[in-house]
Amino acid sequence: MAQANYGYAMSSYRHIVLFNWKSDTPAGHAEKTIAALGQLRPKIPQIQSYEFGANLGINPGTYDFAVTATFNSVDDYVTYRDHPDHKAFIAEFTAPYVETRASIQFEI
Repeated sequence: MAQANYGYAMSSYRHIVLFNWKSDTPAGHAEKTIAALGQLRPKIPQIQSYEFGANLGINPGTYDFAVTATFNSVDDYVTYRDHPDHKAFIAEFTAPYVETRASIQFEI
């Protein structure tokens, strides 16, 4: 398995997800998603870092929205993935509005 650690001990795990919104997604939905993600982190203590935001539109051919999260273990990631508050967030803010999605988890 190929991975780069640049001389550091590998002990964390990164989750990245990218979305493209459906064309009929309401205006202001990205801002509501950002607010909801900000409320999610305190509910799931396994999240070590959490960054998210709408694309700035600098380059063509990119995604509309990104989320990155860091976890201390694969078990912590799975706890986040399966957490009821995370599932509720998905049901309300992403599943109904996402046209395309890409995600990856890797060791850092």
